[in-house]
Amino acid sequence: MPDEWLLHCAATLAQLDPSSTASAAQLARYFDLPAPYLAKQLQTLVKAGVLVATTGPAGGFQLAQPASEITLLRIVEAVDGSSPPYACREIRQQGQGALPADECQNMCVLAEKMAAAHEAWRRSLADVSLADIVATLPPAAPARTRSRLTSTGRADPTHPSPG
Repeated sequence: MPDEWLLHCAATLAQLDPSSTASAAQLARYFDLPAPYLAKQLQTLVKAGVLVATTGPAGGFQLAQPASEITLLRIVEAVDGSSPPYACREIRQQGQGALPADECQNMCVLAEKMAAAHEAWRRSLADVSLADIVATLPPAAPARTRSRLTSTGRADPTHPSPG
């Protein structure tokens, strides 16, 4: 869930003018998400150097670098880390079905296939920048996004912008 939210928020911020910001409250309203939780998640991207946050009446979030320099992998790893999702515990050597040690000299074929899939996934995300995502949108989408996002209004004083 946070991956999806932050990927969409980053892609939305990539559609804004470089000097523009959007508050956590604006993004939360734009996507109908819980503002306090989204604000905490956006801070994850600030800590990772993907976004910058500014305070004050015009404060909010914006990309820390040009959209062409921020990959989907960077965003996903900011949230989830870079550890592979599959960890082989060598259960093939346990229980009644335990294989003999001489049949376990090579990496487990399942671990090998999962590692290869994870690396392919990482490479595919590393090859796509936020600018690439914006380039695939219909031509009118960025202007529509800017218009709709600004129509959500700024956060009120009881909900500070960068969260």
